[in-house]
Amino acid sequence: MSFLEPFRQAPRIHLGWVIALCAFWTLLGLVGHDPWKPDEAYGFGLVYSILQGGDWVIPMLAGEPFMEKPPLYYLTAAALAKLFSAWLPLHDGARLASGLYMGVALVLTGLTGRELWGKGYGRITALIMIACFGLVVRTHQLITDTALLAGVAIALYGLALAPRRPVIAGIIIGSGIGIGFMSKGLFEPGVIAITALLLPFLSSAWRSRRYAICLAIALFAALPWLSIWPFLLYHRAPGLFTEWLWINNLGRLTGATPLPASHQPAYYFTILPWFAWPALPLALWTLWRHNWKEGLIPAIALPLAAFLVILLVLSTAVVARDVYALPLLPPLAVLATVAVNSLRRGAANSLDWFSVMTFSLVAGVLWLGWYSTLSGQPAVFAHWFEKRQPGYIAHVDGLTLFLAAALSTAWLAVVARMPRGALRGIVNSALGITLVWGLLATIWLPWLDADKSYRAMIVSLQGSLPSHYNCIGSRQLGEPQRALLHYFAGIITLRDEIDDNHCELKLIQSRADQMEQPGQGWKLVWQGRRQGDNTELYTLLQKH
Repeated sequence: MSFLEPFRQAPRIHLGWVIALCAFWTLLGLVGHDPWKPDEAYGFGLVYSILQGGDWVIPMLAGEPFMEKPPLYYLTAAALAKLFSAWLPLHDGARLASGLYMGVALVLTGLTGRELWGKGYGRITALIMIACFGLVVRTHQLITDTALLAGVAIALYGLALAPRRPVIAGIIIGSGIGIGFMSKGLFEPGVIAITALLLPFLSSAWRSRRYAICLAIALFAALPWLSIWPFLLYHRAPGLFTEWLWINNLGRLTGATPLPASHQPAYYFTILPWFAWPALPLALWTLWRHNWKEGLIPAIALPLAAFLVILLVLSTAVVARDVYALPLLPPLAVLATVAVNSLRRGAANSLDWFSVMTFSLVAGVLWLGWYSTLSGQPAVFAHWFEKRQPGYIAHVDGLTLFLAAALSTAWLAVVARMPRGALRGIVNSALGITLVWGLLATIWLPWLDADKSYRAMIVSLQGSLPSHYNCIGSRQLGEPQRALLHYFAGIITLRDEIDDNHCELKLIQSRADQMEQPGQGWKLVWQGRRQGDNTELYTLLQKH
């Protein structure tokens, strides 16, 4: 009997319910807070420069070229910020781009699951995706990695569709490669190309003339994405083109640049157990149940090849971060899909029990902690939060409190009434992580915003500026800080690291235990830090 035969019939779950849950999960937390440090802050700085009339060919950050990534995400975010500017602050409107790309990623990953495993399985794939621990926070931030994730999901769907509809699949593959390239550079085209070339060796489904035609079409579909922006950049600024290609793309993989290296080959193996939960154990169960004597079926060959190629490339790169692991989740979710229907009763009950207990406990702690910020009781909770955010004054917002209460009530109702079955564990995982994220995005959002925003500090700095000065120089000031100085106060600093400027004001960023002392000819005007931050200190000096 074929491995797939017992699972032709997917567990029943209403498509409209899955779409509603995924949409709600995607939209939660996209609005209502400032750009957070560090990634959102510098990302929005690039968006803000475009909104201020900046050049779309050369990404700019507070008046300087910033050649780390191509501009697709920033252009999308700028367009949405402008479109919704009548209703939302610019940074909230820009963050909707992450919701847009995340929605695309969920839909295309679900379609891949449906194409490979059969009708009804795509909605299970989508539920597994949103249940992953590592996905929820990062994909609600204003970062280009959400567009990269969408590109990977699109290309994987094209590869899954290739044996059946090679022409349309080629267009989809090329578009996915193009979106990934215009989001973060050469990484995604490289891993998709390697995966596409491996597939004919792994399964006869891709071992045909039609597949060769599909790949040729994919190449032509990707060419405009791969060539137009690099050509314009090279034509305008060859030096910046070289910086983008050799330092910020190939250099991050090879370590052949002066970028700070944090080479940890085993890093992604250490984070995947929590980052990819519950997709990882379900995917391993799928592989365990597969009859390897029959060879690889397409539903295993494609996601397994993509996952291993992405993992290998990430593990060889000199820079390792959890956010870079996001492209591992779509192939893992597809690979995990059929396991939901084949788990032993004990394993299925264990997943269900873990989900219910874990998320109920976390939600209970979040409610208790929120209450303690209002009432001061229990004292141990109130003391911890006061220590983390000294001076923070909690308040009650009726709408967010209603949403948080409605989410918690819905969670209790579903847990109490949902019948036992193959889907119960993964549904409760998806609902549970939505509940926890929903509490963080409602009643806890003001506290998190105070912890991660630079607004109050920058307003304090702005109020201390003299009425007349020629310019502000800076030393050791990071990209997030420069970006938000531009946004919140209209301040563009001239960095000492680039030019020996002659500004009469100088803003210095230092560690809190290395307080900057005014040198000869300088006087202290202002000193400050973010609320609750004991690591970064900012000092403003003036010539006298």
